[in-house]
Amino acid sequence: MHKYIDFQEALIRVQEHISNKYAVLIDEEIESSKSQMKAYIKKYIEDHKLRVEGYSIEQLVQRIYIEMAEFSFLTQYLDRNDIEEINVNSYNDIKITYSNGEIIPSKEHFNSPTHAMDVIRRLLHQSGMILDSSQPIVVGHLSDKIRITAIAKGVVDKDIGVAVSIRIVNPRKLTKRDFIKGGTASKEMLDFLSLTHRYGESICFTGATSSGKTTLMSYILSTLPNDKRIFTIENGTREFNLVKKNEKGDVINNVIHTVTRHSDDPKQSITMAKLLETALTVNPDYICVAEMKSDEAFYAQESARSGHGVSTTIHANSCIATYYRMVTLCKQRYDMDEKTLYNLVTEAFPIIAFCKKLEDNTRHIMEITECQIQPDGTREIHTLYRYNITDNVEVEGKQRIIGYYEKVNDISATMQKRLLENGMSKSELKTFLGGRKSE
Repeated sequence: MHKYIDFQEALIRVQEHISNKYAVLIDEEIESSKSQMKAYIKKYIEDHKLRVEGYSIEQLVQRIYIEMAEFSFLTQYLDRNDIEEINVNSYNDIKITYSNGEIIPSKEHFNSPTHAMDVIRRLLHQSGMILDSSQPIVVGHLSDKIRITAIAKGVVDKDIGVAVSIRIVNPRKLTKRDFIKGGTASKEMLDFLSLTHRYGESICFTGATSSGKTTLMSYILSTLPNDKRIFTIENGTREFNLVKKNEKGDVINNVIHTVTRHSDDPKQSITMAKLLETALTVNPDYICVAEMKSDEAFYAQESARSGHGVSTTIHANSCIATYYRMVTLCKQRYDMDEKTLYNLVTEAFPIIAFCKKLEDNTRHIMEITECQIQPDGTREIHTLYRYNITDNVEVEGKQRIIGYYEKVNDISATMQKRLLENGMSKSELKTFLGGRKSE
């Protein structure tokens, strides 16, 4: 005769049995161990005639396995390509951020603060990170596209369990058509960024977290010719995947992806600054610094001024503010006077693209600027393109922002000269000169 119990009781009983007899299987990631563990779970359920209302035996085995060896209800979200972020504000308050900008509460939650802590520790275990009272704030990763920031009790209230931000980085590779359809930019703006970077101009993509700057930079890098050597530098986890393969599986482009490595022993740490130094020794055509947060900004501008095409991102509130933010970061390396540093970073990154996520959750390139260096050494910053907001309306209970893209100015004669010298054809250059058509 079958014995019906609730799921939590079934989980506790199976978990105790497996932990006592087959604990080694829980930490094994190979497929055979997963199958073996599921077989043991099924045998225990059948031997003890356990049933849970609403579950077949196979469904119950799968659910218990996910709770024990994977990541509870979070597992169903981690491999999806339409989710950008999972925010655990408390064990019973989980919000899911979708690629279309919608933020929807999860229908499921953890059973208790302890349950939440167990699952998050399991997530962090994948990157060798330990979350406990001695380390209540931990940053780790689950894979090359999933970043995890966890905050435990002592920093957050005990009855919350743990607060977590799980960022699923760039789950979809967006095309030019996707950006245009989504309103991120006009065709001319995307072509402008792609071609100017292709012909040697360094670009900084700026904006707040989740403004779309990294996704946009990844697209721009993907448009570079296959014979150009690209060296990418990322902090801790790898977000980019720029390697291209043909139908036979052969690599057809020329990319080196690198990540930093943290160690308690400073001599064993590999910083972004160290990777930038290394990049200059392997003859790259283009260097990508995923994000400037510290003194790597100084090495990035040095690389850009040494003839390499450099792309990077930074957190700032406008194109103009970006240069002052760069100056602040550069001073962490060398305490040079601000005017000198300002002159260096404006020379290094003549093009700034400011990205923003608006109130209706749409992402836009709000402005693209060029910094022109005058013969007397002074700097003038010109807006080349911008997004003009004309209205905010409500459509079916949701806010919608209305606007259009506008070309404001042509690039300077100085930049035109550099682009021609670097191989841009006159016909390509002509597409960015003249007219004020908006799209």
